[in-house]
Amino acid sequence: MLDPQGLYAWEPKGLAVVDMALAQESAGLVMLYHFDGYIDAGETGDQVVEKLADSLPGQVVARFDHDRLVDYRARRPLLTFRRDRWSDYEVPTLDVRLLQDATGAPFLLLSGPEPDIEWERFAAAVREIVERLGVRLSVNFHGIPMGVPHTRPVGLTPHGNRTDLVPGHASPFDEAQVPGSAEALVEYRLAEAGHDVLGVAAHVPHYIARSTYPDAALTVLEAITAATGLVLPGVAHALRTEAHRTQTEIDRQVQEGDEELVALVQGLEHQYDAAAGADARGNMLAEPVDIPSADEIGREFERFLAEREGDG
Repeated sequence: MLDPQGLYAWEPKGLAVVDMALAQESAGLVMLYHFDGYIDAGETGDQVVEKLADSLPGQVVARFDHDRLVDYRARRPLLTFRRDRWSDYEVPTLDVRLLQDATGAPFLLLSGPEPDIEWERFAAAVREIVERLGVRLSVNFHGIPMGVPHTRPVGLTPHGNRTDLVPGHASPFDEAQVPGSAEALVEYRLAEAGHDVLGVAAHVPHYIARSTYPDAALTVLEAITAATGLVLPGVAHALRTEAHRTQTEIDRQVQEGDEELVALVQGLEHQYDAAAGADARGNMLAEPVDIPSADEIGREFERFLAEREGDG
């Protein structure tokens, strides 16, 4: 494998600020990371990153070489054409930024497009950055589509070697093989190297997985703040406001649907409540519930999804 340092470059000013922060944070920094391009139901991770970047002051610490990592023909960057010439180009940026929470506590955010190639080299580069910047805990987050109703609290699946930081959330999975991601490989390699890492996956109703679902992003943010001690009231307030608006709109859309549509949501509620009741009794063998398949639900909600996406 080629030298990982060839994939990124330090920003001297940002690195100096981190070193100053480390002098005051002897326990080390938290690094949050999420990459755009992999499965992210409800745009869960994207929303968290967007709100953090928009709400908090930041300083770039390291930049990755997007020309080496991004396949432009797979994800074409946008250029703006104005009258008779190209006037703007949205350069893909994959970088590490130093942010501060509401109390002034520093933390890191690694975000940008998911690398299309050289995942192992990229993971090794992230490990170098983690070790150089004194990261004590790395946290990744995204949404996964699940057969759950939007009328119930958003569930979480914590993973990594620090799942103890998100107590009370049992994994619904035993073992599964899924298509890989750079985000997951980074988690795997960091844990393999002995670094503390936590992943948080929000359960997003699969019938709205292609739409923005602020409830999932808010639930993820609350799990992150509880696990790390970061104080992010402004970000939480923005997501909470959007979550209330979105839930109201979803309820309206469902109520205006046909009887079969309503029955599907009620079926998911029945399944959710049956499983929750079994957990409360300490018995995972809840009575079976006749729930339509994901394909059947997807077809029934096709009109609903089209209307949601058309609005937004």
